[in-house]
Formats: sequence, C-alpha cells, structure tokens
Amino acid sequence: MKTAITFVVAYCGFALGTFAAAPDDGSVLPFPPTSTASKAGPTLQESVHKRRVEPERLPASAPNVLIVLIDDAGFGVPDTFGGFAHTPTLSKLYNEGISYNRFHTTSICSPTRAALLTGRNHQRVGSGTIAERAVDWDGYTGVIPKTSATVAEVLKNYGYKTSAFGKWHNTPADQTTEMGPFTYWPTGYGFEYFYGFLAGETSQWEPRLVENTTAIEPPHDENYHLTEDMADQGIKWLKKHRAFSPDKPFLMYWAPGGVHGPHHVSARWADKYKGKFDQGWDKLREEIFARQKQLGWIPTNAELTLRDPTMTAWADIPESERAFQIRLMELYAGFCEHTDAQVGKLVDYLDQTGQRENTIILYIWGDNGSSAEGQNGSISELLAQNQIPNTIAQQIKALDELGGLQALGGPLTDNIYHASWAWAGSTPFRSTKLVAAHFGGTRNPLVVSWPKKIKADKTPRSQFYHVNDIVPTLYDVIGIKAPKEVNGFPQDPIDGVSMAASFTNANAPENKHVQYFDNNGSDGIYQDGWYACTFGPLSPWLNAQPGLDKWDSSKAVWELYNLKNDFTQMHDLAKEQPQKVEEMKQLFLAQAEENNVFPIGAGIWLRIHPEDRIKSPYTSWTFDDTTTRMPEFTAPPLGNHNNTVTIDLECGAGASGVLYAMGGAGGGLTCYMDQGHLVFEYNLMIIDRSIAKSAEKIAPGKHTIVVNTTLKAPKPGAPADILLMVDGKEVARTAVKMTVPAAFTASESFDVGTDLGSTVSRDYFEQRPFKFNGEISRVDVSLK
Repeated sequence: MKTAITFVVAYCGFALGTFAAAPDDGSVLPFPPTSTASKAGPTLQESVHKRRVEPERLPASAPNVLIVLIDDAGFGVPDTFGGFAHTPTLSKLYNEGISYNRFHTTSICSPTRAALLTGRNHQRVGSGTIAERAVDWDGYTGVIPKTSATVAEVLKNYGYKTSAFGKWHNTPADQTTEMGPFTYWPTGYGFEYFYGFLAGETSQWEPRLVENTTAIEPPHDENYHLTEDMADQGIKWLKKHRAFSPDKPFLMYWAPGGVHGPHHVSARWADKYKGKFDQGWDKLREEIFARQKQLGWIPTNAELTLRDPTMTAWADIPESERAFQIRLMELYAGFCEHTDAQVGKLVDYLDQTGQRENTIILYIWGDNGSSAEGQNGSISELLAQNQIPNTIAQQIKALDELGGLQALGGPLTDNIYHASWAWAGSTPFRSTKLVAAHFGGTRNPLVVSWPKKIKADKTPRSQFYHVNDIVPTLYDVIGIKAPKEVNGFPQDPIDGVSMAASFTNANAPENKHVQYFDNNGSDGIYQDGWYACTFGPLSPWLNAQPGLDKWDSSKAVWELYNLKNDFTQMHDLAKEQPQKVEEMKQLFLAQAEENNVFPIGAGIWLRIHPEDRIKSPYTSWTFDDTTTRMPEFTAPPLGNHNNTVTIDLECGAGASGVLYAMGGAGGGLTCYMDQGHLVFEYNLMIIDRSIAKSAEKIAPGKHTIVVNTTLKAPKPGAPADILLMVDGKEVARTAVKMTVPAAFTASESFDVGTDLGSTVSRDYFEQRPFKFNGEISRVDVSLK
C-alpha cells in the first residue's frame, strides 16, 4: 500500500508540474489558464480584488474566415470560367479577388473535407474513403483522429467563434444516431455551432437535419429548400455573432449539399436553361473549352481531352430518351445557379454590415469533379450505387407514373444526370469524381477574396496546390503556428503548405513540391511539374464491373505527364521515359506508406466483401413509437435480410398511418394502415413497387401484426417473399423481384409510427409524415 501511495503522489506531482510548465506560445492548446490578479488574505480587509485580464491571442487585424465548399461540381461548370452554369457570386468574388486554376481535391467527398479541415493528407487522418464505406485499416476508418486537430478547434482556442453549415460527412456512419457518441460530430471537432446533415447526401426538400447534436425536422412547406435554409441560418448565426461577440473574429464553414445528387431544385431555376443543352455533351465540351481559352482560364496550348471509349456519345442516345437526359442536365445547371445564389446572400450580408473588408472568403468550386455516379441518368441516385440493372425506358415508364418530366427535381424523385454530362462538367479534363489519376476528378477552381489584403487580379494563379494547403495558409495569414499538442494529444505533421505568397504575387515561386492522390486504387503522384498516375479498377460511369477481386495494384499500368507543357494530361510519356515512371512510382509508394494508404485499393474492399460493411451488431431489437430518425446504417437491415417484425398495437375503426418505415422516396419499405387496411410496400428505387394489401379491414381493438421477409437466396439483391399476418392469420403477401443490395439511402431513417423525411410511398405523400392514429406499444424485430 505504501508503494502504491508513493506512486500516486509522484504521478500527481508530475502531472501538476507539467501543467504548470505548459508553454503560453500556442504550441500547446488549450492555452494555460490566466493567473489571478487578485490577492486572497485571511480576511476581506487583508485581500485585494482585481479582475484578471485575459491576454489577446490574436492580432487586432485577424480576419474573419468564410470557407465555401460546393459539392460534386467540376472544373468546367461555372460560367465564371467558361462553363454552362450561371454563377454570379463566384464571378463577383473573382472580379474582386484572385483565382487558382491548378487547385486540387481528393476526388471524393469525405476525404476532401477531412484534408480541408485538418491540413493533412486524407489517409493520414483516417479518411481514405467516404464514411459509409469505412473499413478497419488505419487510413480508412472514417475517423479524423484527435492527433490532427481541425482548423476550427485551433482557431476556437485563439478566440474565434466557429460554425459549420450543411454537409458534414466526416462522422462514422454507425455513430450518427441521436444517442451519439458525439465525439466525432462537428461540435466534437471545434465547431461551436452546427446546422446541417451528417451523411453524404439528403433531400433538399425534406432533409435529415441536425442542429448541434439534436435532430430537427424541416417544415412541410412547398417553398422550403435546404440550401436556402442554410443561407438563412448562416445569416442568423452571423447576426448573433455581431450581437454577442463583435470583438471576436469568426470562422464559418459553409458546405451545402448542392450540387450533389439528388438534384433537387424548383422548375423556375431549371427552366432558365431550356434549350441550352439540346446539342448534347460532346458539343457542349467543345463550347466550354473555347470559352475557357478565350477567358485565359486555361493555357493557350491546352488540348481538349477525348471521351473515354466506354463513355456514351450523345449521338448514341435514342431520340426517345433525349428529352429525359436534357431535363436532367437543366436541373443540374439550375441547381448550380441556385446554390451560388445562396452563397451570394452570405456575401451580401457581410457587405451590408461592413464585415466583408476584413473577411477572407475561400470559395472552393467542388470537393471533387462532377459526379458520374448517375451513370446512364437516373430518377433514383442510388440505383447506380447499388448496381441495380435497369434501362432508361424502364425509368421513363416509372417517371410517367409520377407525372412525367415535371416530376424530376421534385420530392418524389432522387434524380441525377447522365455520366457524360459530368464529363462535360469536367472540361477540359478526361475523367470525373472518383478518379484520382486524372484532373477531371481532382482539379477544382478556387477563388479567394479578401479586400483588405488582396487586390483584384484576373491572372489565374497556376501554382500546384491542394485542399490540404488551406489550413496552413489560414494559420499563416492570421499569424499563428500549428500547435504541437491539442487537448493532450501530440499533433500529426501538417502536410499542406501556405499559399499566402501567391495572394499578392501571381508568379510567386511554387512551394508545393510533392503531393500524392489515391481513391479506390486510382492513384497519382505530383513532383515539381511531373505527374505519374494509374487509372485504377473502377470506371465510375459504368454499372456492373465484375472482376474487382482479381485486381492487383502491383500490376497497375502507370502513365507519365510533364505538366509544364501538358495542362490536360494529353501526352503520356511513360513509354519514352520508363526510368522516370519507376522513380515516380517509388515516390508514390513512399508517400503511401507514410500516410497510411496501404493497402492500396482499400476503398473497393466493401464492393468485393459487402459482408464487412458498417452495420448494427445486433440481431434483435425492441422498439416503440418513440423510435425515430434511426439511420439506415444502424437500423435493422429490413430491406435485404431475412427478418420478422412483430407489432403490438391498438387501433380504432378505419385506422390509418405508418406503423414503421425505412428509407425515402428514392427507395425504401413501409408498413402502414390505410382506413383499416394493412399495407406493405417495397419501393425498389422507384423503378419497381411491390405492394401487399389486406382485403379486409382490421377491426378496432388490440392486435398483433407480423411482417415476415424471406429472401430466396443468400446473396445481395436476391428476390424475397413478404408475408403479412394479423393475429396469426395471413392477410396479404407480395413478391419482391429484387431486394436492395447495399442501402436504400444515405441519410433517410427507420421510424416507428411515422415516416419522417422523404416518404417511402407516394400513396401517402400528401398526408406526410402520416403519423399512426392508434397506439403502438411494442415493435420487435429479429433477423433470421
């Protein structure tokens, strides 16, 4: 016992000594507490009271910071730089600031956001793939480690007020329930206020919103739109900031779901583009390319890359399908303009309140290139991600049941455009989102505006920079250093470099010498003007891609480009300079080992081994009507596993309302009562609906309802039989031709007694959320 006590005392003494000796220079955060200025004596008469003065950690001129990150928008989209979508806010900031035409992302959502917020490479911070596809290798866990503090955490310690709005996508998919844990939510990463959604996408009409750590429901208002709400909430927060802490600078991270799918926007925005895309994507690329050169946005010697042979040509689209494909693009363009207009509201508010002068705005047009995940064009975005076979004719037929083309962009569809439109949006480059090898997936425009310190200059900055350079740039211009320790965690090295020299000098020497790229085994490595890359196993614009399990990264074929005179990667020099290729490959492997990239291709693991996906560890659950907003990744897998759902309820005559539901309009399942009739619907991504309905009404009183789902084969996508029973008697059944292989949605939920968010069944859309008007005492779910 004596030894143990001695140990504790010695340990405590060490800890207290360390705390007392903590430096006050920002290398260790939080800063040590300020010592009292008062003197405490035995009596009041012998004491002196004087309030301590907290030291100023920031220079008086520290700027406000607004980071805007658009989603799934490529290099060739904004008309600011020759594209097809009208972006007056981006143009305004460009005309009053500077731009970068060799700025890069990671080619995919979560990784880009993790690199942006930490200043580190994406796999170094556990974000080698999106949160929903996380696996248990260090570079792919979906968890930003506390050893890599975010810019919000650091600036908050210096006195900044911090907020985040919109898409987060950096919380593990199995930790997004209202029970937490909240460690990896925005509020756990230094953002004092958060308003937005945690998943990779959500409905713009009925989003799955969170305020800080509390789930909230948007109004059922036909005029509501998430991106508009984000602008309003952002301005509301800025007003509170001005009222409560006007002496403190702010950091706002404003990252809308726009223009990620689903492409939800009202017809009045899409209709602005009527007739603008009738020429098709091949011709559109030529038009964009010509304007890019005319504007001086790309070098005069840049060459327009060719369409990949596996991509569809516009000439190959049947005349009967062209109106469908054109409308999908009109909606996307309208969504782009609408999103930019909401950014404009924030900028206007800063202008009106005199805050714009000393606010540095970093407007990043895209967290990756335009998305080819719509593949052949889709009324339900996750059709492609589930690899569900379908035809455009089949989709158009299903769309006609919803009212035809005018239903696109509305709450009953989850539409996304054809992959070849995304290719046009990546002009002049050859690839799209999910390809890290080519700049169509990784190169995005950046505009920086800071009237107090940056003079307007139309000369594009052409230094090679990356999204991980934003944080060190902010530390540099604010006048602070990256901490060595935060909240007791020694910090990982910063991978980015400061771009500050280029703010005032378009020809500042390039200071980023090496940068690797990796996404799903699509790899690249940059070094001082040279770029080597390998395409990888996935072509995002193709549906079924067999043979992934045979792919071997060690046998990859590498390409080589001299970017000093080849802006668009047109001339592969690999055969001419094999020694240089080998040198670059070895550099990539060294970077990969240092940054937790191994095993290369880990991002495709779940495509090969879906059984390893993030899922609930349970096989049985007990719910009641307080169970709502349970994310699909944590809920019982009712859509693709053998299961039995048993419901104990009491109802009156002609009872109506949802008993339970999972998913949304884009895909899901629901069990409900319709004026006494028991109904079950399996909505396979809109293209197929399987419905069972009892012939007789359920009598008033207490009942036990059982829904039994039996798959016909133990494989993803297998057909299934659905059986409905009331008090032990079969009342209805239906056959599901194909079950969802992976997931119905990214953000919709499992709800008992209601169908929150986007409604699974169009039949009760007008009655949403169609709350059950009886009493549900218990819902038991068991997997078989």
